[in-house]
Amino acid sequence: MLEIRAFTESDRPALRELFGRAGEGAPSASLWGHRDSEAAVYLDPYMDLEPGSLFVAVLDGALVGYLAGCRDSSAFPRESKRMDTAIRAHRLFLRARPAAFFARSLADMAWAAARRRPTAGDFDDARWPAHLHINVEPRARGTGAADGLMSRWLDLLRETGSPGCHLQTLCENTRAVRFFERVGFVRHGPTPPVPGLRHHGGRVHQQTMVWSP
Repeated sequence: MLEIRAFTESDRPALRELFGRAGEGAPSASLWGHRDSEAAVYLDPYMDLEPGSLFVAVLDGALVGYLAGCRDSSAFPRESKRMDTAIRAHRLFLRARPAAFFARSLADMAWAAARRRPTAGDFDDARWPAHLHINVEPRARGTGAADGLMSRWLDLLRETGSPGCHLQTLCENTRAVRFFERVGFVRHGPTPPVPGLRHHGGRVHQQTMVWSP
């Protein structure tokens, strides 16, 4: 039986473990290959700072998905700041795989700057102040877990009078883009490359999507 419910503090250990396996197979399943530091950017701050906007999917008693939301991005640490903090805290430049990722990122940004081309970055627009991250592990796909999580989140935004929500995914993650379009998000803005990230040897591109009630 599938249950969608609010996060509770007792979920923290299982949710951290789920973070390590949810999203498998997607282009962004792991960014630089160090899960603790990636969780410090994309999961831990939501548990610590905005647990009321965090929902979990439970299937037969086990956590199989989550949606980490933020109702006002201007009041939340920016992704770039969270990433800088994680890099320092986990000394990622001293770890081989993350160091290779960030070296490639710097090279990608230098290449783009020399050609005056944009790269992926933070999104700021008062029309869509909320944002989210959603992950469902492979065995729960097709169970309604992702739809249930998104429904709870969008209901919360409507109830609290939010003007809108944005998210950032990858153009190459076509499964995710189709899902977000199906639940009401639309593509917005350019699709710049994501520095450092590769999928099957090729560059990937940031896709911003927005939703209005």
